[in-house]
Amino acid sequence: MALKASALKVGDTHSERVVENLSRTQIVQYAGASGDYNPLHSDEVYTTQVAGYPTVFAHGMLTMGLTGKMLTNYVGDGTLTNFGVRFTNQVWPGDTLDSKATVVAMRQEGGQHYVDLTLSTTNQDGKEVVAGSASARIDP
Repeated sequence: MALKASALKVGDTHSERVVENLSRTQIVQYAGASGDYNPLHSDEVYTTQVAGYPTVFAHGMLTMGLTGKMLTNYVGDGTLTNFGVRFTNQVWPGDTLDSKATVVAMRQEGGQHYVDLTLSTTNQDGKEVVAGSASARIDP
């Protein structure tokens, strides 16, 4: 169902759990799908003994993709006109992530209606791992 300007107001939110108990397998599958084989995401020995991290961690773009899943579920396929994020904290195996979109503005340009959103994805401890914004075309 398409979003309608007549049914939205500034401050409205939409939230979804985008992953529960992120597995190392999901992280490695993302490496294969993206072609990003940085050992920080899959090689425990390298990550802990060379890089000094406590364990491997998820690709930032995996977290962005999970946030994007929530976003397109909310605004609909083919309606996004802008989507950008900032990675604010690492995502570790076992993390559960919830994403939220908040309406910050509704506007018209050239007769077309748009919604502007802020985005936030947090882990199970409430720590933000992604912050961002998006815009999408909406029905009147």
